[in-house]
Amino acid sequence: MKRRSLILFYTLLFIQQLNAQTYKPDLQDKAQLSVGSRAFKWIDDNGRKGVKIEEGQGSTIIKLINIVFSNGTIEFDVRGRNLMGQSFLGIAFHIQNDSTYDAIYFRPFNFSNPDTIRRWRAVQYISIPNFEWDKLRAQFPGKYENKVNPVPGGDDWFHCKIIVKDKLVSVFVNNSSTPSLVVSKLTNTTKGGI
Repeated sequence: MKRRSLILFYTLLFIQQLNAQTYKPDLQDKAQLSVGSRAFKWIDDNGRKGVKIEEGQGSTIIKLINIVFSNGTIEFDVRGRNLMGQSFLGIAFHIQNDSTYDAIYFRPFNFSNPDTIRRWRAVQYISIPNFEWDKLRAQFPGKYENKVNPVPGGDDWFHCKIIVKDKLVSVFVNNSSTPSLVVSKLTNTTKGGI
């Protein structure tokens, strides 16, 4: 399995439209987090406080404790690395358990890749366990992944906004008014962890 690189979250804000609530977790408070299998540490990157997930094998999830998300807007700042096949970062939602969830993730090494096909594989929707990226790419080419616009640098911080409304998921990068990805969820889950 490939090594996956660091993930840095600066802020995480989500608005749950069902109850018109805004929640901004303190990612520096370990009591608010359920930590997955990968080591992490708190960082301060020139005033941006967040969480750095260490490199390692496979995926890991840091879950917010006692938070249930259904419909709403999730916003966060994140930075990966421009290392081919080694930096995957994003957010899982409607988490049922460690192996059942929906997610949006980015491949920063594809943001400005000279290979046009790779640029079209910069942002991805997946639904674990039944719809991994490879199955979606084989069965629905180009439907659940896309390029990002505007294009951030592969080593730069960028802002992500994900809007979940029933089965529709829209992804916006760096405050663009045009979504980089719009997909219909592949599961019937309507709420879960984040």
